[in-house]
Amino acid sequence: MTDAAAPPPPGIPPPGTVRPGGRTARVREAVLRASGDALAERGFEALDLADVARRAEVGKTTVYRRWGTPAALAADLLADMAEQSLPRADTGTVEGDLLANARLVVRTLTDPRQGRLFRALVAASLCDPETAAALHRFYEVRVAEWAGCVTDAVARGELPTGTDAHAVVAAVSAPLYYAFLNLGAPLTDHHARRAAHAAATAARAGVWSGDTEDD
Repeated sequence: MTDAAAPPPPGIPPPGTVRPGGRTARVREAVLRASGDALAERGFEALDLADVARRAEVGKTTVYRRWGTPAALAADLLADMAEQSLPRADTGTVEGDLLANARLVVRTLTDPRQGRLFRALVAASLCDPETAAALHRFYEVRVAEWAGCVTDAVARGELPTGTDAHAVVAAVSAPLYYAFLNLGAPLTDHHARRAAHAAATAARAGVWSGDTEDD
């Protein structure tokens, strides 16, 4: 993981986006949009291929032949979301970049449709290996995209040489997802600023550079 009048969160594909391609691409777009709607409304356990076909206004045979299972639909949806994500920020400072990342996560998780969609996909990943693998790939793509913020900061001398870029980016989103999924906390910009500041401070201290000794 929206009302037609509300813009989608940055970095997340808006439902109904028209992309270039032939009939196959249009069918995939319609089916994935319908899958996302169904997941957001009813969760993974209620995801039904016939219902998705009806929502997408395509033949059931097409959906069953191309995807076959709800898990395959969820996996393709995650792959599509990763492909459509916007590129990382480049504010000129590591803390500014990490704050942009944190705010993106908060806007996504607090969006009525996308928040429910991500909750459904995370829940599905706990019991379905195919969805779990797809979710892992989704986050790998996003973390790799934002890792450039850290490597740029190292090049500028803001962070120690050898800083693990992926670890820093993951440290930004981890507390936000924990609050969203485990605590049920209403995420705000305060959470975004705190997460970004904590990750940037730890990175500057060499927590992920190998420069600090283990306790």
